Amino acid sequence: MSSTEAAPAKRSPQRIRWTSTDIGLIAVFAALVAVSAVVPGIPVGALGVPITIQTLAVMLTGLVLGGGRAFAAVGLYTLLGFAGLPIFSGGRSGLGILATPSAGYIIAFPLAAAAAGWLAARIVRKTSKYRTVLLFAAAMLCSIVLIHGLGVVGFMVNGKFDFAKAFLADLPYYPGDTIKNVLAAVIAVALHKAFPDILVRRARRTNNTTSK
Repeated sequence: MSSTEAAPAKRSPQRIRWTSTDIGLIAVFAALVAVSAVVPGIPVGALGVPITIQTLAVMLTGLVLGGGRAFAAVGLYTLLGFAGLPIFSGGRSGLGILATPSAGYIIAFPLAAAAAGWLAARIVRKTSKYRTVLLFAAAMLCSIVLIHGLGVVGFMVNGKFDFAKAFLADLPYYPGDTIKNVLAAVIAVALHKAFPDILVRRARRTNNTTSK
């Protein structure tokens, strides 16, 4: 018997393919992000980048859908905005927004949703305790590192600010984002309890498949 035959066959991890339900959820949450963006915001700071409820929708998408579907949903919203639909904050659209101080935030949204979703899936898979706190921590971490981090870069590149000035320009958004991340975590936990098939059972099925 050859060593190849003697070795136990290794199973490659099976991925759960997207279903029509997944596609529907992606479309629904892309629409949610779009609606949240067109709700009038409050301009803040010298560059007038508005405070909106959009970050709430972005982080909620990640915490509810998980990494891949959240990235697809927020990415779809972003691509439609680049294509010309007036669904960015203030009814803006087109690639020209990449030349504005808001560019860093726009670019960060799909990445933050994906990262928060990746963390949320692992939180849901590992524990049923303290989910609200853990999901809030995941959302806050992704907000600080990705949304605020790239937001500062956008201020520096398109606003011609140095780092210190860009950092200070971004600070007024922290209190609002903290509140929105709390709300996103609370809503996400409620949705997972009401509809466990959205992510809870999905994450457990993935875990069971990869552990075999």
